[in-house]
Amino acid sequence: MATRDNHVREGKILILATETCAYPGADSVGQAHSSYAANTYILRVRSPVLFPEQFYLDCFKKGISGIIIMSCGEECPYEGAYKALAKRVDRTYQLMKAQNLEIRRLRLTAICTVCNRAFLNEVNQMNEVVRELGPPAIGHGA
Repeated sequence: MATRDNHVREGKILILATETCAYPGADSVGQAHSSYAANTYILRVRSPVLFPEQFYLDCFKKGISGIIIMSCGEECPYEGAYKALAKRVDRTYQLMKAQNLEIRRLRLTAICTVCNRAFLNEVNQMNEVVRELGPPAIGHGA
């Protein structure tokens, strides 16, 4: 029963995984028969730069406790997209601070197609943050 209660209390983690790098990296974790927490939800995306700042805030309002943006980094196939994404994440951090939302809940990282350990490490680190912080308190009089 304690294990189930802990599972119920785990916050949801959303991963935006680029279809050219991070998503194949996540797939390689499965192919290697590795596992990660069941509270993790992967969304395959063409490029995370397509998501506006408000998207992240809305996710937190709707019960997502942590978001990992897994991109190709500087090796992004779309010219200028990674730099634009980094700027967007910085602006999102400012909006999060204004709403007293801990910025560690949002993380930008580069994951390659075979980065099993890096993928698992990112998920485990975000789970630690989510456990430490608990559910996000956003949208209540901000």
